[in-house]
Amino acid sequence: MLIVIGGLPGAGKTTLARLLAARIGGVHLRVDTIEQAIVRSGLAEHPVGPAGYVVGYALAGEHLRQGLTVIAESVNPLPITRDSWLGAARDAGVAAVEIEVICSDPAEHRHRVVSRSVDIPDLPLPEWQQVLDREYQPWDRDHIILDTAGERPDQSLRRLLGRLRHLGTSSVLTSGSNDHEV
Repeated sequence: MLIVIGGLPGAGKTTLARLLAARIGGVHLRVDTIEQAIVRSGLAEHPVGPAGYVVGYALAGEHLRQGLTVIAESVNPLPITRDSWLGAARDAGVAAVEIEVICSDPAEHRHRVVSRSVDIPDLPLPEWQQVLDREYQPWDRDHIILDTAGERPDQSLRRLLGRLRHLGTSSVLTSGSNDHEV
């Protein structure tokens, strides 16, 4: 299965994707990591453009065809990026679920953006105004919306797992080696 996690910087995507990957034994595929590797190679500078996403789609497809569950995490700001993730799942013959992570409390969201530290060497983090100004088109189809405002990461993960179980993805959620409740 492909689990696509998108949302603005600072909403809690990476934290949630990491927790989910550890919980279910899935592959966490992070577009920020791919883009920074492309920059380190000397082939591009920030912003990288579509290259990181294109590499991500290919890696997701490869892992999915090997029978692995992939948690693809990126801002995923446009319908074309969302459609492309779903195309990778379709091409691999697996189901996909889309999750939009939001932080509905602007003060908390701003605090997260301005206080976070870089976990990928030399990755430039956006400033709050850049997050506000970023192109991010609304989702035009059914998807899970997970609001992380006022919650600890383990609480958000627990709610997400409940939503995924409700969708009938329980076999994916119990197949990992790290199958424990949080």
